[in-house]
Amino acid sequence: MMSVPIKPDNSPEFAEAIKQQIVKFNARHWDASLRQPLGLKITASNGVLLAGLSGRTFGNWFMLDYLWVDDSCRGQGYGKSLMLEAENIARSRGCRFVLLDTLDFQARPFYQQLGYQLVFVQEDYPLCGKRYYLQKLL
Repeated sequence: MMSVPIKPDNSPEFAEAIKQQIVKFNARHWDASLRQPLGLKITASNGVLLAGLSGRTFGNWFMLDYLWVDDSCRGQGYGKSLMLEAENIARSRGCRFVLLDTLDFQARPFYQQLGYQLVFVQEDYPLCGKRYYLQKLL
């Protein structure tokens, strides 16, 4: 085996460069232009963000990245409204499934009340907690 120097680079620019190389490679196997962002928000009349959701659709899948509701608005249906609207949009884009993850101190019961099923548990995340992966058939 040839000896090659390995150099550390923890910069965001380097991470983005590697990501772009993977995107370029993947483009030979599927049409990445079909990947679409999906973002929804709820704001107060003064423009202050009260709740938001972000993710992306791609092929059969809606991948939920983030769902956040301000503490003052929890329990009032904001999260449920955002999720149902996102699912409707994903369905209209041809998605058949949703995948998301949540930590043990976050919103697993909330998602399960919306019909999400547990598919995988990542133990000891990041040290002693758990990360739950859930999915739903649309």
